[in-house]
This record gives sequence, structure tokens and C-alpha cells, in this order.
Amino acid sequence: MLGRLNHVAIAVKDAEKAAKIYGAAFGAEISAPLPLPDHGVITVFVTLPNTKIEFIQPLGESSPIAKFLERNADGGIHHVCYEVPDIIASRDTLIKEGARVLGDGLPRIGAHGKPVLFLHPKDFSGALVEIEQA
Repeated sequence: MLGRLNHVAIAVKDAEKAAKIYGAAFGAEISAPLPLPDHGVITVFVTLPNTKIEFIQPLGESSPIAKFLERNADGGIHHVCYEVPDIIASRDTLIKEGARVLGDGLPRIGAHGKPVLFLHPKDFSGALVEIEQA
């Protein structure tokens, strides 16, 4: 079962700088930068009343976000993240229905300290989808 939209991720060269406008213009709560070496990114979250915006910047040249920014120099929407009540059951259902899970198919711990998986954009109308254990 698909849960609520957890966040929309935007790839940028400087996550902290990109998030500042939301704090200054809208008074939104901005998190401290959080390096996630296992994912090759640094994240900064902007908390909104109904969801979050995640700014992600590359952590090293081998980061998948570095490659994304090579193709999209100004940055852009990278993925959407939905909560699911049971990530393993959701993964198994998605695979049964023909969706492709990226990587080795095993959940990794994401920025919120919860298991996450990414799903191939070709299976979701061109959108990279992340699912996160609720």
C-alpha cells in the first residue's frame, strides 16, 4: 500500500545554499547538512506542513548526483519518495508486477534512518521513485 509523499528530492551543487531561500522567504524549517557516504550525497531537508523538500548534492566525484548534475547543470528534480508500511512486502509486490528495483534489491538506511529502496524510472513514467519504510 502506498503511503504519503515523504519528500521531493532536488539535485543541486550546494544543498545548504539552495535550501536557504525557503527559510528566508517562507520561514520554513531547514535541517543541518547530513553527509550520507553510503549514498554518495549530502542532504538538507526543508520541512513543509504536508511534506519535505530534500536538496541533495554530490559527496565526491563518483556520486550518482554528480553524474545527474553533469547532464543537468542547473540541477533539477531527482526523485520522489513515498512511504510504505512494509518495504519488503512492497518490494516483492512491485517486482511481481514488473517493476525493477535498483541496486541489489536490499533496503539501505536512508537520510531519515529508515530502510529505503529506489525503483527504475522507466517503470514509473520517467520518475525515479524511492520508497521508505513508514
